[in-house]
Amino acid sequence: MKKILVAFCAVGIFGSISFGANPETKIGFVDVPKAIQATAAGKKAKNELESAFKSKKKDLDKKEADLKKMSEDLQKKKSILSEEVLKHKEMELQSEMLKFREEVAKSQTEIQKKQQELTGPIFEKMQKIITKVSKAKGLTIVLQNSQAVLFAKPELDFTQEVVNDFNKEK
Repeated sequence: MKKILVAFCAVGIFGSISFGANPETKIGFVDVPKAIQATAAGKKAKNELESAFKSKKKDLDKKEADLKKMSEDLQKKKSILSEEVLKHKEMELQSEMLKFREEVAKSQTEIQKKQQELTGPIFEKMQKIITKVSKAKGLTIVLQNSQAVLFAKPELDFTQEVVNDFNKEK
């Protein structure tokens, strides 16, 4: 029932827009991720993230290689080790693998947190500029131009104008 109600509301809202119930309705689009990446601050944040990611990746790749070598060594020595020593080594390997997986997860979380720290303020400033430009253009609705928008006239996209204004403001 709720889905039907939501569908009727959506049809009503977008129907009034598209069929001219309100001739003053003006729509614009902004590709926010593209705009953020195109700004000087966005490029700087991207470089910092890539640097942090490369550093973490290098460290994790080394640990992964060490684990692989440890596993290969265990396989080679499997036939000459006593059952007790073999079980101990296997448990040690599993423990190290678990630590590695935890470290990978922790690194991913740290990178996501760093991304939020770097892009959060950029996004907030971007929102303010989008609002300012939208008001100046007299837009009624501004949509995120992403994969959800199948077609839009290029003149409705004001992403570059937002980027230019963003870079002008300090």
